[in-house]
Amino acid sequence: MILIDIISVTSITVGVVFFIGGILGVLRFPDIYCRLHALTKADNLGLGFVLFGLGVQSGDPAVILKLIFIWILVVIASATSCYLIAQAALRMNIEPWRKP
Repeated sequence: MILIDIISVTSITVGVVFFIGGILGVLRFPDIYCRLHALTKADNLGLGFVLFGLGVQSGDPAVILKLIFIWILVVIASATSCYLIAQAALRMNIEPWRKP
């Protein structure tokens, strides 16, 4: 019981750290392309760790399958929306940032 709680809390904490990293990337990176990269990577990994922790805590196979399904849908939606936003930025002739 204690081991399950430790694994769950650790996983959720790691997920929250990834979410915070994504937020900092959106606020600090210089252009839309870098921001999209930081946001999608952090969201996919952060949500994966949080849902893993929740799945370990629940222990119910039906709940774990639902959480996996939710994570897969979010990964697909995140990749699709990131691609569409980047394509729109390219069509608007927004150049990627280059170090001067």
